[in-house]
Amino acid sequence: MTTTTAGTTAPTPLRKDARTIGLIGLAHGTSHFFHMLLPPLFPWLIQEFHLSYSELGLLVSVFFIISGVGQALAGFVVDRVGARPVLFLALCSFTLAALAAGFAQGYTGLVLASALAGLGNAPFHPVDFTILNKRVSPQRLGHGFSVHGISGNLGWAAAPVFLAGIASATGSWRTAALAAAVLAASVLVLMLWQRDAIDDRQGAWAHQAQGGAGAPAEHPMAFLRLPSVWLCFSFFFWSTCALSAIQSFASPALQQMYGLPLSATAMVVTGYMLCGAAGMVVGGFLVGRVERLEKVIGVCLLASAALLALVGSGWLPGMAALAVASLAGLGTGLAGPSRDMLIKRAAPPGATGRVYGTVYSGLDLGFALASPIFGALLDRGLTGGIFHGSALALALGVVSAALVGGGLARRQAQAA
Repeated sequence: MTTTTAGTTAPTPLRKDARTIGLIGLAHGTSHFFHMLLPPLFPWLIQEFHLSYSELGLLVSVFFIISGVGQALAGFVVDRVGARPVLFLALCSFTLAALAAGFAQGYTGLVLASALAGLGNAPFHPVDFTILNKRVSPQRLGHGFSVHGISGNLGWAAAPVFLAGIASATGSWRTAALAAAVLAASVLVLMLWQRDAIDDRQGAWAHQAQGGAGAPAEHPMAFLRLPSVWLCFSFFFWSTCALSAIQSFASPALQQMYGLPLSATAMVVTGYMLCGAAGMVVGGFLVGRVERLEKVIGVCLLASAALLALVGSGWLPGMAALAVASLAGLGTGLAGPSRDMLIKRAAPPGATGRVYGTVYSGLDLGFALASPIFGALLDRGLTGGIFHGSALALALGVVSAALVGGGLARRQAQAA
């Protein structure tokens, strides 16, 4: 790193930033892929082990409980030992999870696989954002957040195709699980080979994470007293509740409300994710041009909420309802990079890993709690409630974002 004048850092070459962003994007996509290690294989697992849907649902709960608790704790580990070694261990855990699934002889083996996958997933957000914030130059950080979000969507989309495709082609779900182990191991090898690009100890922008020379050391838990941290947590919780409803129940809800075939309604999740990915590309440019990020988040999420509420009304023609529900993903995607930058601004110096770990555990909690609630609505025939509930959750997320942004604006005004 070179400097042009005292205290001014020379611009980082685009190639270096792109290399770091690409590697972290691949790692994040891998973590989302392993969210789906077992669910695409459920039809084969039912046939082989004669499992109930309740038992299969418990496997998902095990993943998100371990991931959620571990994510909050992982931030402290990242701040203490660095992000890179934790990333290597997480990828090792994914490899072991896939091997445990591939060699499972019963339900206990599947629980072990789910637990190991949850353990591997736990540190990814504090790891990813610590490396991005320290390695990527500020003018490109919004694009880094954009790629990070897009890669997660692509990981979700790729897992069912990869796992179910291999299981169908080979006639063996175990082969699919072992192929996932090879995938995780390959990503680990690549990260080890390119380890200099993800070394957060050498980050050119790490100067922003340090206090003044004579500043007193804060207690490691001091960040928990900040309202902005818990408001960010609640924002993630509400926005993930909406995502959980769309991912799990939008397809059967559209089928029941509009009489569409499941082969068509199954495309709503893919459409929602693709629109979200497109929104994230545009959202990466908005981050560097807008000061009050909560306004971007509010407009985008409220637009998505309005579209989902329209679908829940039952007023639209069938295929139009499917298209509108998919289009709602565009607003959530546009808000994604602004959301991640808002959390960065809310994080106190030196607590990046802890803040991201705590805040992103709201994502796991949202997935864990929302699914049974929305499932109960569908069981009772309240199909419109899937979309109305998602819209309400997004609106509550807007309230949280507005409170975070307002608090940051007041803090900046007082500092000035």
